[in-house]
Amino acid sequence: MVINMILYRGKEYDTSCQKQLLAVLEEDINNIRSTRRLDIAKVIDAVDTLSKKLAGGVYADRIAQLGIEGIDTQLQTVIAMTSKENLEYRLLEELGEENKESLLNHIPIIRNERLQTRILPKGTLFHIAAGNREGLPVYSVIEGLLTGNVNILKLPQADGGLSIEILQELMKIEPSVADFVFVFDTPSSDLEGMQKMAEVSDVVIVWGGVEAVAAVRKFAPIGAELIEWGHKLSFAYLSQWHILQEERLQMELEALAEHIVSTRQLLCSSCQVIYLDTEDLMEAKCFCERFLPVLEKATSAFPAKSIGMQAELSLRRYCDTLQKVLSGQRTEDNIVFQGKGCSLTLCKDNELELSDMFGNCFVKLLPKKKMCSVLRKNKGYLQTAGLLCPDEQRGELSGLLADCGIVRITFVGNMSEVFLGEAHDGEYPLRRYIRAVDEERRVL
Repeated sequence: MVINMILYRGKEYDTSCQKQLLAVLEEDINNIRSTRRLDIAKVIDAVDTLSKKLAGGVYADRIAQLGIEGIDTQLQTVIAMTSKENLEYRLLEELGEENKESLLNHIPIIRNERLQTRILPKGTLFHIAAGNREGLPVYSVIEGLLTGNVNILKLPQADGGLSIEILQELMKIEPSVADFVFVFDTPSSDLEGMQKMAEVSDVVIVWGGVEAVAAVRKFAPIGAELIEWGHKLSFAYLSQWHILQEERLQMELEALAEHIVSTRQLLCSSCQVIYLDTEDLMEAKCFCERFLPVLEKATSAFPAKSIGMQAELSLRRYCDTLQKVLSGQRTEDNIVFQGKGCSLTLCKDNELELSDMFGNCFVKLLPKKKMCSVLRKNKGYLQTAGLLCPDEQRGELSGLLADCGIVRITFVGNMSEVFLGEAHDGEYPLRRYIRAVDEERRVL
């Protein structure tokens, strides 16, 4: 396993060389940007080749060593996302035909006789990656390469060398990529090193929670654009669930339970709260009694592989209870439906919040007439709503959820599914990584 290593223009260095390399980083990047351009078509072909190798099992042994839960499903998603068809579709969908061709071929688009507009890379992107999803650091860099940018990547602590291995393989397939990728295994506590990386960048891209974003804001230089892909909150919304046909309801509830347990509720798209479109507490109790056995079944089907998960859960729940006691919040009003390895907590409040995770979900009452006033309190943090309701109500409820600020509306079992070509947190990343340059010329 590769750890504690820097990847600098395709060459490996020990992390002890960081200070020396950072001293020449700006000069090297300026030289690259002024003398060469990435061939985007070659980047796409290289990533597609990597995708085909993954599909063919070339890296099966290395992947198996990672011990990642649900790796087979994740792998199929990665293969699809890195296919040539999907990458070309993203360029077309996110940038449009004219901008895509301009970026691919660097041919100016004629606006009128005097003015030419070129679509070019932003320049240098500094990716501060999070480790909550395997492969995310590499995919962030690939997005930068697709738009022709130089990319600096700060690895997340839990990466274990996986990102460097993948990027090295990409460089073997297409050597020209090496000059556009700089990877540093720098701890988040090394603010001086991160600040140096930010100073040579045009854009700082940060993946992480509120604390991570706040820390980056403190050292990000004036003039560098800050793009935040922060942590988000997601929930399920159930309306008129009790009138659904029994077979369909059971299938939907099983799908929701499997989603909750299989994701450990660790993803931005994971269900933290199940909202019920009602003001009737008895109806909510009936739901919990109906759903708990389904959740227990999913828990036994997706057992935690690490005792550390259970330890983390116990500590989290203890700290949360202690915090609520110290702040004067009453927890005795909540009703806990305790299952084997999981639980549902029926709460008297309707706030959207992070759950205890690992199969422990909050259930709250939220009639649709109060939806906007409650959810808008979390504007900027809203992501996915898994919607379960009669088909004839789906259009109305989807519209209400969208008006509240939700950017993904799925079926309850598909909240963490990755859909090819979809936006990220309501935005198209590739659009944010390019710039338009207008140039006036004389008419001859």
